[in-house]
Amino acid sequence: MTNLLSKSSNLNIARELRDYVLIATGLILYGIGWTVFLLPNDITTGGVPGIASLVYFATGFPVQYTYFIINAILLMLSLKILGFKFSLKTIYAVFVLTFFLEIIEQWVGDMHLLADQPFMACVLGSSFCGAGIGIAFSANGSTGGTDIIAAIINKYRDITLGRVIMCCDMLIIGCSYFVLHDWEKVVYGYVTLFICSFVLDQIVNSARQSVQFFIISKKYADIARAINNIHRGVTVTDETVYRTMLFDFYGELLTDKQREYFDLHYNEDYSLGEIAEMTGISRQGVWDIIKRAEDTLRKTEEKTGLVHRFRETQASLAEIEASLRQLVSM
Repeated sequence: MTNLLSKSSNLNIARELRDYVLIATGLILYGIGWTVFLLPNDITTGGVPGIASLVYFATGFPVQYTYFIINAILLMLSLKILGFKFSLKTIYAVFVLTFFLEIIEQWVGDMHLLADQPFMACVLGSSFCGAGIGIAFSANGSTGGTDIIAAIINKYRDITLGRVIMCCDMLIIGCSYFVLHDWEKVVYGYVTLFICSFVLDQIVNSARQSVQFFIISKKYADIARAINNIHRGVTVTDETVYRTMLFDFYGELLTDKQREYFDLHYNEDYSLGEIAEMTGISRQGVWDIIKRAEDTLRKTEEKTGLVHRFRETQASLAEIEASLRQLVSM
């Protein structure tokens, strides 16, 4: 039993090491796209790299230092508000990208690729950036910056992560006009944002080793039997238990109001009417808040897959335990 647990622990360590290597690889690609193609052609990106680009265009101050300073401030807020677990890989990513930006800048020097073809530089640079972020995200990493801002705002306000990030990025790229005084560069910035998002989605989706469908039905036994007949796996889970697991894993990402209402309705078994009477708002208002909370939990699980991995680990341990009992009984 000890050997089996040791092997399981070693497997988890190997998986974590693989994630950190992939994050580093992705950030190297991001650094190449940013410093080789975008910066020399005065093309702005979104997020903290976009702010660092604007500072560089205006003052010549190296982008890696601006990137590190802003992220250091945001990470201190993240540690205080969101906790250490969320921030660990982000801290690693910030240090890795800062380090490699210094190396890539020294390697590039005064080289100016595609100086007379800014649109091609925009396409190549954003493709490298999108691929890099996608690889980092597929390894459960984060580049920090607006991701942290979005997570903090989402914790206290009913605003989606994607909307906050999009608003921040569009504002930063739009502000590049006041530094560059060139609307063409602003347009290139928005094209960069679009291509980067598209490539990121392609990388993250292609990295998925499996696709899950959640089917909620009273006829779960018939559905499970039909799925098994086509040689596909199926797991029957009580929806209430699954919601509770999502809440336990990702509840800290909800606003205080979302967390309270979700807990009262699903864990404490209060009806919508009872919660509405307690809080002084309408039943529809209560349901909207709970629905947004559940959407946030499910979307976070789709991106991270932590609950899925946890359930797979539990199933594997159960199989090991059953096998050991069979061996003992022989």
